[in-house]
Amino acid sequence: MDAQGFVNLLAAALKHKVSDIHLHPGSAPAFRVKGDLIAVKAAAITEADMQVAIQLMVKDPAILAKITEVKDYDGSFEVPGLCRFRFNIFRHRAKLGAILRLIPATVPSLENLGMPEVLRKIASTHRGLVLLTGATGSGKSSTLAAMIDYINANFGMHILTIEDPLEFIHTPKKSRLTQREVGPDTNTFAGSLRSALRQDPDIILVGEMRDPETIDIALKAAETGHMVFSTVHTQDAAKTIGRLISVFKPEEQRMVRQRLADNLAATISQRLLKRNDGKGLIAAQEIMVVNTSIKECIEDSEKTGSINEYIQKSREMTGGQTFDQHLAELYTAGVVSLESALEAATNANDFQRNLSYASSSVSAGSGQENADGKGGAAPASSGPGDSTVVLDFAKEQKKAS
Repeated sequence: MDAQGFVNLLAAALKHKVSDIHLHPGSAPAFRVKGDLIAVKAAAITEADMQVAIQLMVKDPAILAKITEVKDYDGSFEVPGLCRFRFNIFRHRAKLGAILRLIPATVPSLENLGMPEVLRKIASTHRGLVLLTGATGSGKSSTLAAMIDYINANFGMHILTIEDPLEFIHTPKKSRLTQREVGPDTNTFAGSLRSALRQDPDIILVGEMRDPETIDIALKAAETGHMVFSTVHTQDAAKTIGRLISVFKPEEQRMVRQRLADNLAATISQRLLKRNDGKGLIAAQEIMVVNTSIKECIEDSEKTGSINEYIQKSREMTGGQTFDQHLAELYTAGVVSLESALEAATNANDFQRNLSYASSSVSAGSGQENADGKGGAAPASSGPGDSTVVLDFAKEQKKAS
Protein backbone atom coordinates (compact mmCIF):
# COMPACT_ATOMS: atom_id res chain seq x y z
CA MET A 1 0.00 0.00 0.00
CA ASP A 2 1.43 3.34 -1.06
CA ALA A 3 0.51 6.77 0.30
CA GLN A 4 -2.39 7.18 -2.14
CA GLY A 5 -3.68 3.73 -1.21
CA PHE A 6 -3.76 4.76 2.46
CA VAL A 7 -5.61 7.97 1.61
CA ASN A 8 -8.09 5.92 -0.44
CA LEU A 9 -8.69 3.70 2.59
CA LEU A 10 -9.40 6.79 4.70
CA ALA A 11 -11.75 8.12 2.02
CA ALA A 12 -13.63 4.79 1.97
CA ALA A 13 -14.02 4.98 5.75
CA LEU A 14 -15.44 8.49 5.50
CA LYS A 15 -17.80 7.47 2.69
CA HIS A 16 -19.26 4.64 4.75
CA LYS A 17 -19.62 6.73 7.92
CA VAL A 18 -17.05 4.74 9.87
CA SER A 19 -16.18 5.93 13.39
CA ASP A 20 -12.84 4.11 13.83
CA ILE A 21 -10.23 2.40 11.63
CA HIS A 22 -8.13 -0.48 13.02
CA LEU A 23 -4.73 -1.22 11.46
CA HIS A 24 -2.90 -4.35 12.67
CA PRO A 25 0.06 -5.85 10.77
CA GLY A 26 -0.86 -9.30 9.54
CA SER A 27 -4.60 -8.58 9.40
CA ALA A 28 -6.88 -6.75 7.00
CA PRO A 29 -8.01 -3.28 8.10
CA ALA A 30 -11.20 -3.16 10.16
CA PHE A 31 -13.88 -0.46 10.34
CA ARG A 32 -16.16 0.24 13.29
CA VAL A 33 -19.57 0.88 11.75
CA LYS A 34 -22.57 1.74 13.94
CA GLY A 35 -20.89 0.13 16.91
CA ASP A 36 -19.79 -3.10 15.18
CA LEU A 37 -16.21 -3.91 14.15
CA ILE A 38 -16.18 -5.26 10.59
CA ALA A 39 -13.20 -6.56 8.59
CA VAL A 40 -12.54 -4.81 5.29
CA LYS A 41 -12.15 -6.95 2.17
CA ALA A 42 -8.58 -5.88 1.48
CA ALA A 43 -5.07 -7.27 1.66
CA ALA A 44 -3.55 -7.76 5.10
CA ILE A 45 -1.62 -4.79 6.45
CA THR A 46 2.16 -5.31 6.31
CA GLU A 47 4.85 -3.65 8.39
CA ALA A 48 5.80 -1.66 5.28
CA ASP A 49 2.18 -0.48 4.98
CA MET A 50 2.29 0.69 8.59
CA GLN A 51 5.42 2.72 7.88
CA VAL A 52 3.64 4.42 4.96
CA ALA A 53 0.65 5.22 7.18
CA ILE A 54 2.83 6.48 10.03
CA GLN A 55 4.74 8.81 7.69
CA LEU A 56 1.41 10.43 6.76
CA MET A 57 0.00 10.53 10.29
CA VAL A 58 2.94 11.71 12.39
CA LYS A 59 4.02 15.31 11.78
CA ASP A 60 6.71 15.58 14.47
CA PRO A 61 10.14 14.87 12.89
CA ALA A 62 11.57 13.95 16.30
CA ILE A 63 8.97 11.19 16.75
CA LEU A 64 9.47 9.94 13.19
CA ALA A 65 13.22 9.76 13.75
CA LYS A 66 12.78 7.34 16.65
CA ILE A 67 9.62 5.56 15.48
CA THR A 68 11.26 2.15 15.96
CA GLU A 69 11.45 2.94 19.69
CA VAL A 70 7.86 4.18 20.04
CA LYS A 71 5.52 2.01 22.11
CA ASP A 72 2.54 4.39 22.43
CA TYR A 73 1.90 7.72 20.74
CA ASP A 74 -1.21 9.91 20.39
CA GLY A 75 -1.73 12.52 17.72
CA SER A 76 -3.98 13.95 15.05
CA PHE A 77 -3.64 14.87 11.39
CA GLU A 78 -5.73 16.18 8.52
CA VAL A 79 -6.12 15.05 4.94
CA PRO A 80 -7.01 18.22 2.99
CA GLY A 81 -10.41 17.96 1.36
CA LEU A 82 -11.29 14.87 3.43
CA CYS A 83 -11.38 15.24 7.22
CA ARG A 84 -9.30 15.15 10.39
CA PHE A 85 -8.24 12.03 12.23
CA ARG A 86 -7.22 11.36 15.80
CA PHE A 87 -4.92 8.37 16.22
CA ASN A 88 -3.08 6.16 18.68
CA ILE A 89 -0.01 4.27 17.52
CA PHE A 90 0.85 1.27 19.65
CA ARG A 91 3.11 -1.77 19.68
CA HIS A 92 1.38 -5.14 19.22
CA ARG A 93 3.49 -8.32 19.38
CA ALA A 94 6.56 -6.17 18.78
CA LYS A 95 5.00 -4.58 15.67
CA LEU A 96 3.46 -1.14 15.28
CA GLY A 97 -0.30 -0.84 14.81
CA ALA A 98 -2.72 2.08 14.93
CA ILE A 99 -6.34 2.98 15.66
CA LEU A 100 -7.74 6.07 13.94
CA ARG A 101 -10.87 8.01 14.93
CA LEU A 102 -12.57 10.08 12.21
CA ILE A 103 -13.30 13.68 13.14
CA PRO A 104 -15.82 15.36 10.81
CA ALA A 105 -14.58 18.49 9.07
CA THR A 106 -17.75 20.32 10.09
CA VAL A 107 -18.16 21.04 13.79
CA PRO A 108 -21.48 19.49 14.91
CA SER A 109 -24.19 21.76 16.26
CA LEU A 110 -26.53 21.10 19.17
CA GLU A 111 -29.35 21.16 16.63
CA ASN A 112 -28.03 18.47 14.31
CA LEU A 113 -27.03 16.30 17.27
CA GLY A 114 -30.60 16.57 18.54
CA MET A 115 -29.55 17.83 21.97
CA PRO A 116 -32.12 19.00 24.53
CA GLU A 117 -32.65 22.69 25.26
CA VAL A 118 -31.04 22.40 28.68
CA LEU A 119 -27.59 22.07 27.05
CA ARG A 120 -28.04 25.53 25.53
CA LYS A 121 -28.91 26.88 28.98
CA ILE A 122 -25.83 25.22 30.47
CA ALA A 123 -23.61 26.63 27.71
CA SER A 124 -25.05 30.10 28.37
CA THR A 125 -24.16 30.06 32.08
CA HIS A 126 -20.60 31.33 31.44
CA ARG A 127 -19.36 30.42 34.91
CA GLY A 128 -18.51 27.21 36.70
CA LEU A 129 -17.33 23.72 35.79
CA VAL A 130 -19.16 21.58 33.21
CA LEU A 131 -18.08 17.95 32.76
CA LEU A 132 -18.82 15.59 29.87
CA THR A 133 -18.51 11.99 31.00
CA GLY A 134 -18.77 8.52 29.53
CA ALA A 135 -16.70 5.67 28.16
CA THR A 136 -14.28 6.13 25.27
CA GLY A 137 -16.27 6.45 22.05
CA SER A 138 -19.48 7.60 23.73
CA GLY A 139 -19.65 10.89 21.80
CA LYS A 140 -18.23 13.20 24.47
CA SER A 141 -16.03 15.10 22.00
CA SER A 142 -18.92 15.76 19.60
CA THR A 143 -21.24 17.04 22.35
CA LEU A 144 -18.50 19.20 23.81
CA ALA A 145 -17.63 20.63 20.38
CA ALA A 146 -21.31 21.43 19.77
CA MET A 147 -21.58 23.33 23.06
CA ILE A 148 -18.44 25.32 22.23
CA ASP A 149 -19.89 26.01 18.77
CA TYR A 150 -23.09 27.32 20.39
CA ILE A 151 -21.09 29.77 22.52
CA ASN A 152 -18.99 30.72 19.50
CA ALA A 153 -22.10 31.48 17.44
CA ASN A 154 -23.99 33.44 20.09
CA PHE A 155 -21.55 35.27 22.37
CA GLY A 156 -18.54 37.54 21.94
CA MET A 157 -16.00 35.75 24.11
CA HIS A 158 -12.48 34.38 24.15
CA ILE A 159 -12.65 30.58 24.01
CA LEU A 160 -9.39 28.81 24.81
CA THR A 161 -9.06 25.07 24.28
CA ILE A 162 -6.29 22.76 25.51
CA GLU A 163 -6.45 19.34 23.86
CA ASP A 164 -4.39 16.18 23.42
CA PRO A 165 -4.62 15.81 20.51
CA LEU A 166 -6.45 18.68 18.80
CA GLU A 167 -9.76 17.40 17.44
CA PHE A 168 -12.47 19.68 15.99
CA ILE A 169 -11.14 22.88 14.40
CA HIS A 170 -13.45 25.80 15.21
CA THR A 171 -13.87 28.78 12.90
CA PRO A 172 -14.36 32.09 14.76
CA LYS A 173 -17.93 33.41 14.60
CA LYS A 174 -18.86 35.89 17.34
CA SER A 175 -16.10 34.60 19.62
CA ARG A 176 -12.33 34.56 19.33
CA LEU A 177 -10.74 31.10 19.58
CA THR A 178 -7.31 29.96 20.73
CA GLN A 179 -6.75 26.21 20.27
CA ARG A 180 -3.64 24.67 21.82
CA GLU A 181 -2.42 21.10 21.44
CA VAL A 182 -0.37 19.32 24.10
CA GLY A 183 2.95 18.56 22.44
CA PRO A 184 3.23 21.04 19.54
CA ASP A 185 1.87 24.07 21.46
CA THR A 186 2.31 23.31 25.16
CA ASN A 187 3.95 20.67 27.34
CA THR A 188 1.14 19.63 29.69
CA PHE A 189 -2.53 20.19 30.44
CA ALA A 190 -1.68 21.65 33.85
CA GLY A 191 1.03 23.98 32.53
CA SER A 192 -1.15 25.26 29.71
CA LEU A 193 -4.13 25.68 32.03
CA ARG A 194 -1.98 27.67 34.45
CA SER A 195 -0.91 29.95 31.59
CA ALA A 196 -4.49 30.18 30.34
CA LEU A 197 -5.50 32.20 33.38
CA ARG A 198 -3.14 34.95 32.13
CA GLN A 199 -4.53 34.87 28.57
CA ASP A 200 -7.84 36.64 29.23
CA PRO A 201 -10.14 33.68 28.55
CA ASP A 202 -13.87 33.61 29.18
CA ILE A 203 -14.34 29.95 28.32
CA ILE A 204 -11.67 27.27 28.86
CA LEU A 205 -11.90 23.75 27.45
CA VAL A 206 -9.52 21.22 29.00
CA GLY A 207 -9.46 17.96 27.05
CA GLU A 208 -9.42 15.73 30.11
CA MET A 209 -9.20 15.88 33.91
CA ARG A 210 -6.17 13.62 34.31
CA ASP A 211 -4.44 14.54 37.57
CA PRO A 212 -4.82 16.49 40.83
CA GLU A 213 -2.94 19.53 39.49
CA THR A 214 -5.17 19.88 36.43
CA ILE A 215 -8.34 19.46 38.52
CA ASP A 216 -7.08 21.99 41.09
CA ILE A 217 -6.29 24.64 38.47
CA ALA A 218 -9.59 24.01 36.66
CA LEU A 219 -11.44 24.59 39.94
CA LYS A 220 -9.43 27.78 40.51
CA ALA A 221 -10.45 28.99 37.05
CA ALA A 222 -14.11 28.31 37.84
CA GLU A 223 -13.74 30.03 41.21
CA THR A 224 -12.39 33.16 39.53
CA GLY A 225 -15.42 33.52 37.25
CA HIS A 226 -14.46 31.47 34.18
CA MET A 227 -16.46 28.69 32.58
CA VAL A 228 -14.46 25.47 32.31
CA PHE A 229 -15.43 22.47 30.18
CA SER A 230 -13.70 19.13 30.47
CA THR A 231 -14.21 15.35 30.22
CA VAL A 232 -13.92 12.46 32.66
CA HIS A 233 -14.07 8.74 31.85
CA THR A 234 -16.85 7.94 34.33
CA GLN A 235 -20.33 6.49 33.92
CA ASP A 236 -22.54 9.03 35.71
CA ALA A 237 -22.63 12.09 37.95
CA ALA A 238 -22.13 10.31 41.28
CA LYS A 239 -19.14 8.33 40.00
CA THR A 240 -17.68 11.50 38.45
CA ILE A 241 -17.69 13.28 41.79
CA GLY A 242 -16.17 10.25 43.47
CA ARG A 243 -13.43 10.00 40.83
CA LEU A 244 -12.42 13.67 41.05
CA ILE A 245 -12.23 13.59 44.84
CA SER A 246 -10.40 10.26 45.01
CA VAL A 247 -7.34 11.51 43.10
CA PHE A 248 -6.49 13.87 45.98
CA LYS A 249 -4.81 12.98 49.26
CA PRO A 250 -7.23 12.02 52.07
CA GLU A 251 -6.49 15.20 54.02
CA GLU A 252 -7.40 17.32 50.97
CA GLN A 253 -10.59 15.55 49.97
CA ARG A 254 -12.99 17.42 52.26
CA MET A 255 -11.91 20.77 50.82
CA VAL A 256 -12.07 19.47 47.22
CA ARG A 257 -15.60 18.20 47.87
CA GLN A 258 -16.63 21.66 49.06
CA ARG A 259 -14.98 23.34 46.06
CA LEU A 260 -16.82 20.99 43.69
CA ALA A 261 -20.11 21.74 45.42
CA ASP A 262 -19.50 25.46 45.02
CA ASN A 263 -18.34 25.40 41.39
CA LEU A 264 -19.74 22.39 39.53
CA ALA A 265 -22.51 23.66 37.25
CA ALA A 266 -23.48 20.46 35.45
CA THR A 267 -22.44 17.00 34.32
CA ILE A 268 -23.55 15.41 31.05
CA SER A 269 -23.01 11.65 30.87
CA GLN A 270 -23.51 9.63 27.69
CA ARG A 271 -23.98 6.01 26.61
CA LEU A 272 -24.36 5.06 22.95
CA LEU A 273 -27.05 2.60 21.84
CA LYS A 274 -27.90 1.11 18.46
CA ARG A 275 -30.94 2.62 16.79
CA ASN A 276 -33.86 0.39 15.84
CA ASP A 277 -33.92 1.79 12.31
CA GLY A 278 -30.31 0.72 11.66
CA LYS A 279 -29.20 4.30 11.07
CA GLY A 280 -26.25 4.37 13.42
CA LEU A 281 -26.12 5.06 17.15
CA ILE A 282 -27.96 7.34 19.53
CA ALA A 283 -26.76 8.86 22.81
CA ALA A 284 -28.73 8.26 25.98
CA GLN A 285 -27.87 11.03 28.42
CA GLU A 286 -27.89 11.67 32.12
CA ILE A 287 -27.90 15.45 32.63
CA MET A 288 -27.31 16.78 36.13
CA VAL A 289 -27.84 20.51 36.64
CA VAL A 290 -26.58 21.44 40.09
CA ASN A 291 -29.19 22.97 42.40
CA THR A 292 -29.33 23.35 46.19
CA SER A 293 -30.28 19.71 46.82
CA ILE A 294 -27.56 18.32 44.57
CA LYS A 295 -25.02 20.72 46.04
CA GLU A 296 -25.78 19.21 49.46
CA CYS A 297 -25.27 15.72 47.99
CA ILE A 298 -21.83 16.75 46.72
CA GLU A 299 -20.86 18.32 50.06
CA ASP A 300 -21.88 15.29 52.12
CA SER A 301 -20.24 11.99 51.10
CA GLU A 302 -23.09 10.05 52.72
CA LYS A 303 -25.61 11.76 50.43
CA THR A 304 -23.62 11.51 47.17
CA GLY A 305 -25.22 8.16 46.38
CA SER A 306 -28.64 9.87 46.34
CA ILE A 307 -27.76 12.18 43.45
CA ASN A 308 -29.66 10.08 40.89
CA GLU A 309 -32.84 10.41 42.97
CA TYR A 310 -32.52 14.21 43.10
CA ILE A 311 -31.83 14.46 39.36
CA GLN A 312 -35.06 12.56 38.73
CA LYS A 313 -37.09 14.67 41.15
CA SER A 314 -35.79 18.00 39.84
CA ARG A 315 -36.37 17.30 36.14
CA GLU A 316 -39.16 19.82 35.60
CA MET A 317 -37.28 22.51 37.51
CA THR A 318 -33.78 22.10 36.04
CA GLY A 319 -34.36 20.34 32.71
CA GLY A 320 -32.00 17.54 33.75
CA GLN A 321 -32.73 13.84 33.45
CA THR A 322 -31.51 10.44 34.59
CA PHE A 323 -30.34 7.77 32.17
CA ASP A 324 -33.39 5.68 32.97
CA GLN A 325 -35.78 8.55 32.25
CA HIS A 326 -34.18 9.18 28.87
CA LEU A 327 -33.97 5.47 28.01
CA ALA A 328 -37.66 5.04 28.76
CA GLU A 329 -38.46 7.87 26.35
CA LEU A 330 -36.22 6.46 23.63
CA TYR A 331 -37.82 3.02 23.96
CA THR A 332 -41.38 4.37 24.05
CA ALA A 333 -40.68 6.43 20.93
CA GLY A 334 -39.43 3.29 19.17
CA VAL A 335 -35.89 4.63 18.75
CA VAL A 336 -34.18 1.79 20.64
CA SER A 337 -35.17 -1.77 21.52
CA LEU A 338 -36.26 -2.88 24.98
CA GLU A 339 -33.20 -5.14 25.13
CA SER A 340 -30.80 -2.26 24.38
CA ALA A 341 -32.54 0.04 26.86
CA LEU A 342 -32.45 -2.52 29.66
CA GLU A 343 -28.79 -3.26 28.99
CA ALA A 344 -27.89 0.43 29.24
CA ALA A 345 -30.17 1.21 32.20
CA THR A 346 -28.61 2.21 35.50
CA ASN A 347 -31.42 0.50 37.40
CA ALA A 348 -33.79 -1.86 35.57
CA ASN A 349 -36.59 -1.23 38.11
CA ASP A 350 -36.29 2.55 37.72
CA PHE A 351 -36.31 2.13 33.95
CA GLN A 352 -39.52 0.05 34.05
CA ARG A 353 -41.14 2.60 36.36
CA ASN A 354 -40.20 5.44 34.02
CA LEU A 355 -41.88 3.70 31.09
CA SER A 356 -45.27 4.76 32.38
CA TYR A 357 -44.20 8.43 32.21
CA ALA A 358 -42.15 8.33 29.03
CA SER A 359 -44.93 9.00 26.52
CA SER A 360 -46.02 12.22 28.22
CA SER A 361 -42.39 13.31 28.63
CA VAL A 362 -41.66 12.84 24.93
CA SER A 363 -44.78 14.71 23.86
CA ALA A 364 -43.92 17.53 26.25
CA GLY A 365 -40.68 18.06 24.31
CA SER A 366 -38.06 17.06 26.86
CA GLY A 367 -35.56 16.66 24.01
CA GLN A 368 -34.98 17.83 20.46
CA GLU A 369 -35.48 15.61 17.45
CA ASN A 370 -32.70 14.45 15.20
CA ALA A 371 -32.64 15.53 11.58
CA ASP A 372 -34.52 12.35 10.68
CA GLY A 373 -37.23 13.08 13.23
CA LYS A 374 -36.57 10.15 15.53
CA GLY A 375 -35.69 12.12 18.65
CA GLY A 376 -32.67 11.99 20.98
CA ALA A 377 -29.01 12.68 20.40
CA ALA A 378 -27.22 10.96 17.56
CA PRO A 379 -23.61 11.20 16.42
CA ALA A 380 -22.94 13.41 13.43
CA SER A 381 -22.08 10.31 11.41
CA SER A 382 -25.65 9.02 11.55
CA GLY A 383 -28.13 9.89 8.86
CA PRO A 384 -30.60 8.66 6.29
CA GLY A 385 -29.36 6.22 3.70
CA ASP A 386 -26.40 4.83 5.64
CA SER A 387 -27.97 1.52 6.64
CA THR A 388 -25.94 -0.41 4.02
CA VAL A 389 -22.16 -0.32 4.18
CA VAL A 390 -19.92 -1.53 1.38
CA LEU A 391 -16.70 -2.89 2.88
CA ASP A 392 -15.10 -4.50 -0.19
CA PHE A 393 -12.27 -1.99 -0.32
CA ALA A 394 -10.21 -4.09 -2.75
CA LYS A 395 -13.13 -4.16 -5.20
CA GLU A 396 -13.65 -0.40 -4.92
CA GLN A 397 -9.94 0.17 -5.53
CA LYS A 398 -10.12 -1.92 -8.70
CA LYS A 399 -13.09 0.12 -9.96
CA ALA A 400 -11.30 3.37 -9.19
CA SER A 401 -8.26 2.31 -11.20
